[in-house]
Amino acid sequence: METHELVVEMKLLERRLTLYEEKYGILSEDFYGALMSGKLARYDEYDETRADFSRWKGIYETWKRRRQTYAAQIEKHGPVDVMRLQPAY
Repeated sequence: METHELVVEMKLLERRLTLYEEKYGILSEDFYGALMSGKLARYDEYDETRADFSRWKGIYETWKRRRQTYAAQIEKHGPVDVMRLQPAY
C-alpha cells in the first residue's frame, strides 16, 4: 500500500474511532488499554456494548497496523520522497 493510501485509510478509520470515543467518552488508546488488561470485563453482559467494543477494538487494531506501516515507510524513504506534490483530486 502506498503512503498516500495509508493516510487516506487512517483518516477514514479515525473518523470511525471518533464515533466510539464520543459515545463512550474516552480515547481509543485508553479504551484499548483497559480492554486488553481486562478492566472492561463487567460490560460483557451487555450485548450492545460487547458488539461495540469488538468493533472498536478491530478498528483500532487496524489503525495501529496502518500507522506502523506508515511510520516504517516514512523512516525508510523520508517524508520528502513519499510526499505527493500534486493533489489526487
